[in-house]
Amino acid sequence: MTTLLHLDASVRGERSLSRKLSKAFVQAWLAGDAHAQIIERDVGRNPPPFIDEAWIAAAFTAAEKRSPAQHEALRISDALIGEVERADVIVLGTPMYNYGMPAALKAWFDQIIRVNQTFTFDLARGDFPLQPTMADKTLVILTSRGEFGFAPGGVREHMNHLETHIQTCAHYLGVARSHVIAIDYQEFGDTRHQESIVAAFERVPVLAAQLIDQQGMPMCASA
Repeated sequence: MTTLLHLDASVRGERSLSRKLSKAFVQAWLAGDAHAQIIERDVGRNPPPFIDEAWIAAAFTAAEKRSPAQHEALRISDALIGEVERADVIVLGTPMYNYGMPAALKAWFDQIIRVNQTFTFDLARGDFPLQPTMADKTLVILTSRGEFGFAPGGVREHMNHLETHIQTCAHYLGVARSHVIAIDYQEFGDTRHQESIVAAFERVPVLAAQLIDQQGMPMCASA
């Protein structure tokens, strides 16, 4: 059975296009794999706390030596890591804010990328001492962007610090494959924006079906 971790990072509610995209992806997955398990995590509406000095001290203290206060400081981190560990596919709906991640999404990554939990550190590995502890996960980024040209080769590729940052961090969550479906031109609100919406939603069920097939799950007759 495949487990999807469905994350939303937009601070908007029903107006959010990234939320609509991620919801459509999960629905398309369930249409093809009715037995999939879905873990819901809404960091846009319920952001995790920022890490602080107490969190760092607890994270770098061996588990058996932590005080009750230190265990409490890592309680949310432990829960979020557990969700990622259970997931085969991470479905991330996120807008682009100021060319990068929403603060709540960055806080989520900071809570999860944790030494001796999601990665190990060993100087015997030379110049690449960090190594993720999880592997073989798939990431689907479903996003909406105010401008356009952020894809490879686009006029704003150099300004895209959303997908590149997510993919860099996701390596330490065991992500081996990533896919992006994006809506562009949101601030323009013209026909190009409408065409981009249509194109993105058309791609969603196609990608879901492809990934279900790669996961080796049988397609439902209604899919």
